Amino acid sequence: MNKKINAAYKTRKNWLFIVLTGIFLINALVAEIIGAKIFSLEALLSLPPAQISFLGDITLDFNLTAGVLIWPVVFVTTDLINEYFGNKAVKKISFLGAILILYAFAAIWTTTKLPPAQFWIDVNKVGNESFNINYSFSRVFQQGLNIIVGSMVAFILSQLLDASVFNYLKKRANGKFLWLRATGSTIISQFIDSFVVLFIAFYLLAGSHKWSLNQVISVGLLNYMYKFTIAVLLTPLLYLFHDIIDKYLKKESITELVEETVSQED
Repeated sequence: MNKKINAAYKTRKNWLFIVLTGIFLINALVAEIIGAKIFSLEALLSLPPAQISFLGDITLDFNLTAGVLIWPVVFVTTDLINEYFGNKAVKKISFLGAILILYAFAAIWTTTKLPPAQFWIDVNKVGNESFNINYSFSRVFQQGLNIIVGSMVAFILSQLLDASVFNYLKKRANGKFLWLRATGSTIISQFIDSFVVLFIAFYLLAGSHKWSLNQVISVGLLNYMYKFTIAVLLTPLLYLFHDIIDKYLKKESITELVEETVSQED
């Protein structure tokens, strides 16, 4: 009986790791792909530009990278994986995520170089003879390719920092105060992530289309303010998921399941 209970527990924990890793990887990948788009939060909410003065010559509007919309999911799954599987597991999936993102961008870059079928161009003109869907396709996806170096550096740095800070705070608090290690690690790691990716992608390696430092600081601050706010707001959700997982992994419930299965077999 004990062997069956332990086997059932290991199976559930393995499934938990697979599910959390899948959620982490797909959201990290999609966030990197859509991150090339900058959107206006004011326009989304039908509000006028904020025009907040900062450090004298910097004006802040709520312009955010589209990737921040789903990046909070990465926050939560990173913390849950760290909580149940440890620092090493987070590091492994972070490097795996980086490799898969590089693979995805390589595949995307290859598709932008493929010669287009003429009928595909013709049927997508939609009444506009000057519209070229192949140019638009390449322009959109190659813009994403331009930020790959910054994205990868920022992704690895922030994930490793998040895992280390989470583990440090967990030890210091003797496993208590989940909100402290989850929120604290996210707030610190995402400060690095918010600025590194923008500085490398849109200033250091952007060539003739590079942003000004003011733009980098402006968008970086707004991205970080968003991530900071979301990290705090997601804390109750983290406790909810933590409770659900605890119940899922609880050996008493697994024992009942195994006993029921054994009785049915008999």
